[in-house]
Amino acid sequence: MNTQGKVFKYPDNVDTDVIIPARYLNTPDAKELALHCMEDIDAEFVKNVQIGDVMVAGWNFGCGSSREHAPLVIKTCGTGCVIAKSFARIFYRNAINIGLPILECEQAADEINAGDEVTVDFDTGVITDITTGKTYKAQPFPPFIQNIIRCGGLLKSLKEGENNG
Repeated sequence: MNTQGKVFKYPDNVDTDVIIPARYLNTPDAKELALHCMEDIDAEFVKNVQIGDVMVAGWNFGCGSSREHAPLVIKTCGTGCVIAKSFARIFYRNAINIGLPILECEQAADEINAGDEVTVDFDTGVITDITTGKTYKAQPFPPFIQNIIRCGGLLKSLKEGENNG
């Protein structure tokens, strides 16, 4: 499983209120919520993001509240992966639960620039910055977590297991 796209780069400590401002949480519609993804830090994000694009961020991405809306809107916008130096633990788990691919790689987060074109191989953890030619190695998820992400989230992977069992 792979993704390829343009990089949107963000700093340390991007919290869930920045990812999806609380003032919009009055709708259960993920597509409507996604229209406001990152708007308080990057008003152009939703206008420019394309399927497969990649967010790159610093330390503690997704800190703040435990709302699962944050990884959901990132995924719903079409973002193919989030690469960060580290993730807040509840965001990390919520991302897996809804099937948003994430990777921790400090060197990639430091060196990859906004606008670069990157590919990510989720099976190997190899991140390639096509723009610079550099490659980075993140720790890939174990196969059972890769399956959760591939299925589109924890609940969908459980349903698939029921159908195959």
